[in-house]
Amino acid sequence: MRTLEKLKIKVKNLKKEIIAIYYAYQHPKTTVLPKIIILFTLGYALSPIDLIPDFIPILGYLDDLLILPVLITLSIKLIPQEIMEESREKAENQPLQLKKNWVFAIVFIIIWIALFMFLIRNFISIFLK
Repeated sequence: MRTLEKLKIKVKNLKKEIIAIYYAYQHPKTTVLPKIIILFTLGYALSPIDLIPDFIPILGYLDDLLILPVLITLSIKLIPQEIMEESREKAENQPLQLKKNWVFAIVFIIIWIALFMFLIRNFISIFLK
């Protein structure tokens, strides 16, 4: 099997896992910590704006290739196995189309602005002493 075909299969599986963790988030037995991580993961996956913009060479695609799979894996690890199995089955039988959400985009823009302000303030305090 060619590398491109393997990559397409992995991307398709990631999309199924995102829907499964969405259903796991809605499950009443899912505890608070997994729900927080799932919410962040879904927010990151559904945000039309990446934390690291794609136009930044190499780093721009690292978030899609590393950060998102790590967040999905972490979410799955925190969800109890029986809930995850139930959610995967539900995702298979009741597929759903999750859409990009601009609310999540605004959250990531705020994170970027806060990070930028923090760096500028520290940069100024270092050089103005």
